[in-house]
Amino acid sequence: MRDQATVRDPGDALLRVVGLSVAYGKAVVVHDVSMEVHPGEFVVLLGRNGAGKSTILHALSGLIPKRGNVHFAGCDITHADPGTIVRAGLVQVLEGHRVFPGLSVEDNLILGTYARRAPDQAEALERMYGLFPELGERRGQLAARLSGGQQQILAVAQGVIAQPKLLVLDEPSGGLAPLVVDRILTVAADLCRGGMAILLVEQLVDKALARAHFAYLLDAGRLAGAGTAGQLRGTDLLRRIYLGD
Repeated sequence: MRDQATVRDPGDALLRVVGLSVAYGKAVVVHDVSMEVHPGEFVVLLGRNGAGKSTILHALSGLIPKRGNVHFAGCDITHADPGTIVRAGLVQVLEGHRVFPGLSVEDNLILGTYARRAPDQAEALERMYGLFPELGERRGQLAARLSGGQQQILAVAQGVIAQPKLLVLDEPSGGLAPLVVDRILTVAADLCRGGMAILLVEQLVDKALARAHFAYLLDAGRLAGAGTAGQLRGTDLLRRIYLGD
């Protein structure tokens, strides 16, 4: 991870979002949001349920229509389809343990290698088993027989094995034990130290800010604030957004 003083150089953005708006029918749920993620940076998107966080992630991944401009790795991906966006190196792990239950752990991971055509599949698998030993121990087991926490770890590993430039994690803590959440977030922080950028949506604010470089705060679909994790932790703004004070 780079020094915080240099990580926000505006000329160094991996992902640059300008004026992003999303509507469902006539209802606008995301209003003119601009944000950046830089190489090797851990960015967290915070806000109450219904603030538009997951909607923003889906828009960035090409899953829903949007207005505004999205540039990634020097290319305009505003109107790109999801497959093109994944191949460019932006990979999203969707909320809710999205794995293939009828396939083994290893087959789930092999499917992940197809997203960006990992050059050495065997090496990529062994790297995942090194990062997530619990998956290595269960490589031949059906994903359906894993616990909820293990399925979420497998879902994250599916994203990581694609070797993205930016890994997008949508609420990885949902319904999981604190130890599993800590495990996932610690691995994400380690990946950042290795040069991968992370964009995280998470309700566990303290855990997210403990690992993040930078955070954006959403309130009712609008950007309400932004700053380093240290600048935002414990502020009146953060308290107001979550508690309505």
